[in-house]
Amino acid sequence: MYPVNRNKPRFEIGKLSRVADSEVQFRELAATPEKREQWFAEADEQAAGVRGLTPSATQCIGFSVPHVIRQDGTASTPYLVDVYDHVSFLGDLNRQISDLPDGAEVRLVIAPKKQH
Repeated sequence: MYPVNRNKPRFEIGKLSRVADSEVQFRELAATPEKREQWFAEADEQAAGVRGLTPSATQCIGFSVPHVIRQDGTASTPYLVDVYDHVSFLGDLNRQISDLPDGAEVRLVIAPKKQH
């Protein structure tokens, strides 16, 4: 999934940084193995594919422990999820942890969805 913003920002905990000066440069960098892993967690995506998880046009691969809070080496089970629900969830998660310093401990608690 690519950001809509033509400046191609990269989202980190509480930090927004430019990763490319143009869409062309972004696409060139995104074609490198290092950036594909750093930006898109390509190894995790490939492992999910081996397990038979192939998202439809309205799905993406989610992980039981979101990458933004996962420690290196921590297992995280992949699953298929509606892309719009997941983007909303991850946006809310990022908002909640945006003021924490890097390396801060977080406890992930999933509350029931509010009924409107």
